[in-house]
Amino acid sequence: MKNKLKLTALGAAALLGLTGCGLSPSTGTVPPSAPGEIQPIPGLSEEKPKVTVTSKSFTEQLIVGKIAVIALQTAGFDVTDLTNVPGSQPARELLVSNAANMVWEYTGTAWLTYLGHEEPVPGAEAQWKAVRDEDAKNGLYWGAPAPLNNTYAMAMNEETAKELGVTKLSQLKDLDKSELTFCVDPEFNSRRDGLTPMLEAIGLKRGSDVPESNVGLYDVGAIYSATADGACNFGEVFTTDGRIKALNLTVLEDDVEYFPSYNMAPVINGEFYEQYPQVADVMAQIAPLLTDEVLMDLNYQVDVEGGEPADVAFAWMVQEGLVTEP
Repeated sequence: MKNKLKLTALGAAALLGLTGCGLSPSTGTVPPSAPGEIQPIPGLSEEKPKVTVTSKSFTEQLIVGKIAVIALQTAGFDVTDLTNVPGSQPARELLVSNAANMVWEYTGTAWLTYLGHEEPVPGAEAQWKAVRDEDAKNGLYWGAPAPLNNTYAMAMNEETAKELGVTKLSQLKDLDKSELTFCVDPEFNSRRDGLTPMLEAIGLKRGSDVPESNVGLYDVGAIYSATADGACNFGEVFTTDGRIKALNLTVLEDDVEYFPSYNMAPVINGEFYEQYPQVADVMAQIAPLLTDEVLMDLNYQVDVEGGEPADVAFAWMVQEGLVTEP
């Protein structure tokens, strides 16, 4: 396992590419903020200690990255905004190397991708604890996770939801074969933790209970509109995607606990955490508020309505009383 935890050649090259090219702070600024529930940390030097926040480059990560930037500037830090890093591995290596001090990360990503495990740990809390304990060996501190779980799910359009009356994944086994139609992407269709094992977990057999003609293959982005248009009854989605709200899709509860847990949690470089453990306390004020519904709405405001991630993040923080306008 030690070898897996060292920089891979690809990861090292990515990191060197970022640092060698002078990866620069985010060009998007965040609005000025004043204290609300988040207060200046007592005892910080008047010179304001420096902290660097990073994130990956997709919408949800940009939003939570900006939330962290705003929170820490309000708490009294001089914040370098290094959000919008292209790729999970480069963002991870920035944190491990202490080139960045904090990121919001997903438990499933850390367990399966960074730590190299082949199987998820069942249950959100158990998965977080497993990641927390193992990643401590890499010098990383995992704060308490948010309720947000950005994992796979099956969704229906409004008409289908009313017609079939199902709300849980397990209820698919009670449906007629003709109603078990799916829109999925090619990867989910074939991978060992994808569609076929999901059907088995429910109690359905692919080929007999679910004929191959019932499975339609689409690009990931096209699945949402295909499901909304009725091309299938059940579409593969990600639980916090803003298109769920935009297209009024209904997400089935994963009551068989098939999909891995991808709860978001603040991860802090251990060296920085030892010096400023209060950063974890600031993030602990935010994490309980980050639910699937909240991020679905914030993602919607950016992806569908065209809002800037920093502005959307700030408006939400003001609404929640975490910060105020100066």
